Amino acid sequence: MKKLLFTGGKGFVCSRLAEYYSDKYEIVSTGRDDLDITDNDKVLTAFQKYKPDYVLHAAAIAVTDFCNEHPEMAHKINVEGAVNVAKACKSVGAKMIFISSEQIFNGNVEKGPYDEEHKAVPDTVYGQNKLEAEGLLKEIIPELWIIRFTWMFGLPKEGCKMSSNIMWNTVSSILKNEKIKAPVNEYRGMTYITEMAENFYKIFDLPYGTYNFGSMNDLSRYDVVKLIIEELGYGDKLQYLLEADTEKYKENPRDIRLDTHKITKNGIVFSTTEEAIKRCIREEVRTNN
Repeated sequence: MKKLLFTGGKGFVCSRLAEYYSDKYEIVSTGRDDLDITDNDKVLTAFQKYKPDYVLHAAAIAVTDFCNEHPEMAHKINVEGAVNVAKACKSVGAKMIFISSEQIFNGNVEKGPYDEEHKAVPDTVYGQNKLEAEGLLKEIIPELWIIRFTWMFGLPKEGCKMSSNIMWNTVSSILKNEKIKAPVNEYRGMTYITEMAENFYKIFDLPYGTYNFGSMNDLSRYDVVKLIIEELGYGDKLQYLLEADTEKYKENPRDIRLDTHKITKNGIVFSTTEEAIKRCIREEVRTNN
């Protein structure tokens, strides 16, 4: 049985992966209390102890505003931490999966979706961190997959970490009877976390390189929220639950969608965001009612 080590192992993505693959792989999940990725010696010691076959490096500060306000801390964790993990992988012969992000394109003015070769012009510290780390890791370890995630979504699951996402945010607002103001000028891919987990193991069969990973989407954020409300059966209350934000991103529409044709050609096929939203509601809401 192959051994997988997760950094950021207690987070939304890795906690779901650990639960999904508990019978297929030997999994070592490390969080910030278990492994300080900014301490090179501790990372090397941990990797010598566990000797993983694969390392999924997901640990990061991903809150955009926090990174912008604390750039030195963000760089230390998001860039220097990633470098430490890559060096440790190389020292034990482990293959590395680095989780990057659609956020590297937050700053591009041309319309998406963007493929893997498109020049990224990030305008946030987090996006800049991810792009810098991508370049540095390529110089350290050849056995590397750079996986650029879209925005993952799902509902709470026992034993798994939850994080802010389009599905849970919308459901929470409905339960609180709060009106949602959603931009009509924002576009991004949104991927069902379960579908991501189902496809994760296929990464190991890909040639090393950079891949956009997740669902493609032609709907605006407003349209996605509208879809969720309607699929949940609240279409008759739409005017009370949802308001179109026509001002945000009006001058510069936000488009950070990823083109995923490269993974499709390699046999990894995701449903569209619209299809994934309907599946999530069917599996996680309707089957539990």
